Amino acid sequence: MKGVLLVNLGSPDSPTPKDVKPYLDEFLMDERVIDVPLWWRTILVRGIILRTRPKKSAEAYQKIWWEEGSPLVVISERFTEKVKELAEIPVALGMRYGKMSIKNGLQELKEQEVTDVLLVPLYPHYAMSSYETVVVKAMEDKDQYFPEMKITTLPAFYGNPDYINLLSKSITNGLKDFDYDHLLFSYHGIPERQIFKKDPTQFHCKLDEQCCTTNSVAHTTCYRHQCFAMTEKVKQNLGLSDAMITISFQSRLLNDPWLKPYTDFEFERLGKEGVKRLAVITPAFVADCLETLEEIAMEGEEQFKSAGGEGYKYIPCLNDSPEWVELMVDWIRNWQLKETLPA
Repeated sequence: MKGVLLVNLGSPDSPTPKDVKPYLDEFLMDERVIDVPLWWRTILVRGIILRTRPKKSAEAYQKIWWEEGSPLVVISERFTEKVKELAEIPVALGMRYGKMSIKNGLQELKEQEVTDVLLVPLYPHYAMSSYETVVVKAMEDKDQYFPEMKITTLPAFYGNPDYINLLSKSITNGLKDFDYDHLLFSYHGIPERQIFKKDPTQFHCKLDEQCCTTNSVAHTTCYRHQCFAMTEKVKQNLGLSDAMITISFQSRLLNDPWLKPYTDFEFERLGKEGVKRLAVITPAFVADCLETLEEIAMEGEEQFKSAGGEGYKYIPCLNDSPEWVELMVDWIRNWQLKETLPA
């Protein structure tokens, strides 16, 4: 029997330092998130970051926590239930970090006699710290606990025309009551070194103005290229000029060089350079979470207005919208019936 495992990032059990600390430990100790040798990662995470970060992160989670729980988890659960209802095959939800594990999701499918699984990392782009770590963990759990299962992975869907159309429509709907003069695409950041690590040619990626627009096999695993490519497709769909949009990268950690420009710097620059009414979208996420609701919707507005901006609109993620549910179900049915996946 066929079934589907949807996987997102995960969340602490509660917005308290006690529960945030083990969640951050699991997340940051992942070798694909902080990709340095184990000894150095251990010092950074357990010797430095976890001494102060859990309290600060817990305070941020408290600002956005819903009565039902973590917004990311609640939205993902709603999405899963809606997909399950329409797809009419077993659909389970797992998280890369936290108690709602990938293993538990696979176990849920096994109990429904599923042996053929479509793994859906809920990330539009390929990055070693998001998409790749989900796939690697799922395959490790499969080999250890569910060797009888076959897993097929949904490709990164950043350039899928139907997804681009859906994202463009979401932006249009989000701006109906907001007269903006600039649109900021804020993507989650990653260290620059991870771009070079995932370049299969070991020479194409240079983080300059040409490499992301020069055709190469490196683009299949290049997060930076995929962010720029998605933005260009949405820009064309919406008929926007280059002057109307900015691309930036948020949520950097430590002092390493991360992808630029940085979102918080762009809030300040745009405000100081005369942008008065700014709209912001976060296309690296399919569900609203701490990074969108607190860092962008709350802190971003404060940063932009402190720099001279007047109007600010955060456009929510696709979340559990009917159109996003229907598109996911279409992809599942194509795999289920035709063994084809979106390109």
